[in-house]
Amino acid sequence: MTTRLCPCGRPESYDACCGRFHAGTAAAPTAEALMRSRYSAFVVGDAGYLLRTWHPGTRPGRLELDPGTRWTGLEILGATDGSAFHSTGTVTFRASYRGGSLHERSRFERVDGAWVYVDGDFPEE
Repeated sequence: MTTRLCPCGRPESYDACCGRFHAGTAAAPTAEALMRSRYSAFVVGDAGYLLRTWHPGTRPGRLELDPGTRWTGLEILGATDGSAFHSTGTVTFRASYRGGSLHERSRFERVDGAWVYVDGDFPEE
């Protein structure tokens, strides 16, 4: 039996890392952990998790993922706040996919104690 590594880049198995957040058995403790788990949700095609972890004020009514997109890696470029001691935070990252990459500064907020994605912008390279 092989245990696949988590797509988020942490040196843990998917089940021990982001998989437990996707399954609902644990909640992401920081904004960065939530961002990593959302990236992993894109990789594994878990649109339900993406919607559940989206701020209710900015969440789309539905989300359709492109099954042809092949995500190839995640690089955290910076983070501000977003710990257990904060109510907001930002994470700047580069998510690579076959054929390109996405560079975003995402904003996160706590809602009822849980981290959620609010929105993001695309910084100049």
